[in-house]
Amino acid sequence: MKELSISTEKPYKVIIGSGMIARLGEFIGSLDHPPQSVMIVTDSNVGPLYAERAKKALSGLNTQMFEVQSGEEYKTPETVLTILHQLAKDEFTRDDLVLALGGGVIGDMSGFAAAIYQRGMRFAQCPTTLLSAVDASVGGKTAVDLPEGKNLVGAFHQPSIVICDTDTFSTLSENRIADGAAEIIKHAVIADKALFEELKCLSWRDHMENIVARNVMIKRSFVLDDEKDLGKRQTLNFGHTIGHAIEAWSRFSLSHGQSVAIGMVMETRAARRLGLSDWDELELVEVLRENGLPTETDAKTADILEYMLHDKKRKGRGITIAVPVRIGETRLEHINLDRVKEYIEAGQP
Repeated sequence: MKELSISTEKPYKVIIGSGMIARLGEFIGSLDHPPQSVMIVTDSNVGPLYAERAKKALSGLNTQMFEVQSGEEYKTPETVLTILHQLAKDEFTRDDLVLALGGGVIGDMSGFAAAIYQRGMRFAQCPTTLLSAVDASVGGKTAVDLPEGKNLVGAFHQPSIVICDTDTFSTLSENRIADGAAEIIKHAVIADKALFEELKCLSWRDHMENIVARNVMIKRSFVLDDEKDLGKRQTLNFGHTIGHAIEAWSRFSLSHGQSVAIGMVMETRAARRLGLSDWDELELVEVLRENGLPTETDAKTADILEYMLHDKKRKGRGITIAVPVRIGETRLEHINLDRVKEYIEAGQP
């Protein structure tokens, strides 16, 4: 088991290891002012696998279960509203706790519901996907999607604790493992050259506890420097500026990890062609393909542009992009809106 501390404005621990779901009661009970009631929010895929196990681990508390449909298409204000109604119906208070049991979609929605219920209640993350474990469960970003774009409605709301049971990865498909690999590769490109080298073969999958811990530490370094995403933390958006647009364009037929993988390649290629970087995307393409990820899309420049202009990363008349200078080093550049089309075109094959 590994235990890391995230010293944000509201500090919390990230606990990583095998068999952690069975110890949920122990960890939740260790919080300052332990809750009397816990609502487990999960989805139709994860619930049948782990919900009863989680509820049993929390048997000393008043534990309620709430299951939503699985999928990014259900990450909407309407779904969050159903969670809020249930919290009110079951008479939850600000001193109680929401436990997000699932992947990034469940974590985002549960965290957002907790952020706005009674002006803010506590929540805990129990990520069951590699993608969520290495990225979404840490950092306090919570949100839902609108038809116009991803994560347009949300709040910064740090969890009270993150409990990652690496045993849950055993039920993930190859595609879902690859989704997590996309974020791991992103972290390696922006901050860890040694990790990038390790990702060139698949043996990294045999060391999930260490891999998750290393990625949490990378993300922690950016979050602690810039908790509200006003500067350095935007480096974590590498691959996401174009990737989110591709994901939305595909109506989520492309997963988040697949879209980010394509986005990383296009953003690296665009930076090279526009003279912002000398790093060639070939090495990145090879690592992504080795880890089962796509590197090209059928989306046209006009398709991507439409969704990028609605992206939450847009500020005024421009968008901040992450430019990979070389493996392990990335800088931020601001491009004006009148150059966004040129940027996308430069990223096309």
